[in-house]
Amino acid sequence: MKLLNGQCGRRREKVFSSICIVPSLVGVLIFFLIPFGIVVYYSLINNPVMKDYVGLENYKSLMQNSAFRKAARNTALFSAVSVPLAVVLSLGLAVLLERSIPGKSILRTFFLSPLMVPTASVVLVWQVLFHSHGTVNQVAEMFGGEPVDWLKSSKGQLVIILMFLWKNIGYNMILFMAALSGIPRDMLEVAELEGAGAWYRFVHIKLRYLSPTILFVFILSLINSFKIFREVYLLTGNYPFDRLYMLQHFMNNTFNKLDYQKLSAAAVLFAVIMIVIIAILLIIENIFGKDVEN
Repeated sequence: MKLLNGQCGRRREKVFSSICIVPSLVGVLIFFLIPFGIVVYYSLINNPVMKDYVGLENYKSLMQNSAFRKAARNTALFSAVSVPLAVVLSLGLAVLLERSIPGKSILRTFFLSPLMVPTASVVLVWQVLFHSHGTVNQVAEMFGGEPVDWLKSSKGQLVIILMFLWKNIGYNMILFMAALSGIPRDMLEVAELEGAGAWYRFVHIKLRYLSPTILFVFILSLINSFKIFREVYLLTGNYPFDRLYMLQHFMNNTFNKLDYQKLSAAAVLFAVIMIVIIAILLIIENIFGKDVEN
């Protein structure tokens, strides 16, 4: 009798759990899966009116589009530089602030303060700093340097890389500090007693335990790197200097032209690339962190 009651109780719990999950599944279906399916459908037809199936023609024309190639190249270069820097610098700061150093709370507040500043205010500050007659150029002229029109030259991408790091390092640093606090202290103490140096303990113990957090921070930074469009758009508008023309500019301008086929093809291609990158990162983290789990 007790066994039957226990089975009935577990069955009721499973039914209740399934009922609780249904709203989330419906939300994912309505707001993610169905819209993505529609985007894939639009990428395979000639236009929303005729709706003739054209296969991969939209993807072929997209790859031949010079604006798309330029946007993809700039976005890839920006992400390839800014994302690893954001991960490495935030990890370094977390390790530094883990130690007993003077002014630790002030430093932590300094790196977290950009999270509280609205995007529009950030843009205003960076316009003042990097305008052709801005603060940076005035300081450079004081030391005999030549003024640079930062936002209308090839050096403009350096500006948005600095902006990205300034905005994201603080949050990543907090994630790493939380992960560092979860590393078993006894393992570090035993390694220290056995003569392991600080560098050995960091590489062979801390990094292995930090591998899930590193993966999470890397993916989060990668996603945030594609959101830099907001700042670049407010700084330079729809058609910035060539080196600042990002993939989101291309998508936004294509949407304004109502070229849904090209836009859909770009979105699907972008999604596939992101899935491949994240899958590679998951495989690497699984290999690297397997011994920690065991």
